[in-house]
Amino acid sequence: MAAIFTCCLGCCGDGGPGHAPLKEMPTVQLDTHHMGTDVVIVKSGRRICGTGGCLANAPLHQNKSYFEFKIQSTGVWGIGVATQKLNLNQVPLGRDSHSLVLRHDGSIYHNNEEKNRLPANSLPQEGDIVGMTYDHVELNLYLNGKNMHCPASGIRGTVFPIVYVDDSAIIDCQFSDFYHTPPEGFEKILFEQQIF
Repeated sequence: MAAIFTCCLGCCGDGGPGHAPLKEMPTVQLDTHHMGTDVVIVKSGRRICGTGGCLANAPLHQNKSYFEFKIQSTGVWGIGVATQKLNLNQVPLGRDSHSLVLRHDGSIYHNNEEKNRLPANSLPQEGDIVGMTYDHVELNLYLNGKNMHCPASGIRGTVFPIVYVDDSAIIDCQFSDFYHTPPEGFEKILFEQQIF
């Protein structure tokens, strides 16, 4: 019996010869390598303040992605999806073909064109949670778990979640452990290794 116990410890317990440690999957968070020069990222890559934009560190490769943003402090802000080609120092975003964003005033912009708008009585306020779904065609918005029924589309290429702030805005990003249940068929952002 002692021999079996020793064998089990030798093979499994101490990482001896032949043991391959499991590789921990990276965490989706704001990417300090893809942010504006006056942006500050805190709270383990989940909070943005300062002035400018920041991309998440994971592209939206999967078919149906969901992520959330919490408005911690109002000001000028925008959230959505963007390619790595955009200028992260130029706010507001949505001025070119590289970003599709909901702005703090409820407008959704892409290529300097208003694509849609939240209902006037549904503008996000301090403490609100804005959820987003993206399926490589449409970006859809949810305010505190409720579908706002204002889809927007037009962006092409590999996109990442984007957030920008200015004028004292503070935004928290939730890429997992959501405040609200994602709509059916949508899930948290997966790194490419997790998809295959």
